[in-house]
Amino acid sequence: MKSKFAIGCLVQWYEVDIISEYVETLKEAISQYDGEVIVDVAVVLDQTLEKCTSKQTHQECKEKILNSVKSIDDCKVGIINSLYTIADYRREFNDMYCDEVDVLVWGESDMLVPKQMFTSLDTLHQNVNTPKYLATFGICKMWDDTWKPLEHVEFTDKPFIEGDTENWWSLRYTMNKDEMNSFNDKVTDLDVSIISPHKFNGCGLVISSEVVKSGVNIPRSVFFVHEDTAFMMMTQKVLGNIPQYHFKNILVVHNRKHPKKRNYILGEDGIDKTNTGELRRAHNWYQPANKLCEQNCYNVLNPNYKSKTWNDVWNNIK
Repeated sequence: MKSKFAIGCLVQWYEVDIISEYVETLKEAISQYDGEVIVDVAVVLDQTLEKCTSKQTHQECKEKILNSVKSIDDCKVGIINSLYTIADYRREFNDMYCDEVDVLVWGESDMLVPKQMFTSLDTLHQNVNTPKYLATFGICKMWDDTWKPLEHVEFTDKPFIEGDTENWWSLRYTMNKDEMNSFNDKVTDLDVSIISPHKFNGCGLVISSEVVKSGVNIPRSVFFVHEDTAFMMMTQKVLGNIPQYHFKNILVVHNRKHPKKRNYILGEDGIDKTNTGELRRAHNWYQPANKLCEQNCYNVLNPNYKSKTWNDVWNNIK
């Protein structure tokens, strides 16, 4: 029997000009697989954190995103009109689908899905002896050697150059579907390793549903970012060093510096569109939210620590 998958993605309204790339690659990956894939998308229209340049533009963003995601057959689409982050979504996605499918996949709006994703994961799931496991795909060149085990085999020996947007292996390079396929189409045999200790980011993370059924999830105290790190910490606390299988020669693209990632947001004019950190720092809530959420993440197992919330963020704004 073929494995059953669920892949989930949160889309903020301002990601309107990149979501079609995720959708296009996801549809191709689904077409390559003859089993069942549940696609879940949450579209966040709330403007608590980022405000749109006009009411009309905001409505246009909504319509364009919905037209894109609804082109996926039987896509489950939720509309969110309140403050809702990637941590909120991934926590609820895990809970919602862990009893319905064999394997969960964290999608992302700036992700390009390898067309081999579900066929490769089905092969893995059918052959592992460990029902509780994680899995990852090869990624681009990262900023330090701790990420080296995850880097794609054709990327890992390339140099890391700060600010590099020109070279295809670079963290800041924006890759398209054809470029991704040029690497993945070479693959005839899967090159799978085990990464220990665990190391991953949230883009394309694969989680066997048994992990979540065992009680592992993103802590509620992690309300904004660092949800991937918190999930890793909870996995290790509850289940120990379960296997993290890694497809070394299948590339997943994370266009985290995509120049169209954050569009139509008030207060971000004149800032380099590939510098997402600077764009976020243009808003007075970002630095306290990032700091307090990180603090919560690394104290999630500290019995003497009281978690911070969005109310603490608002109280820290100067």
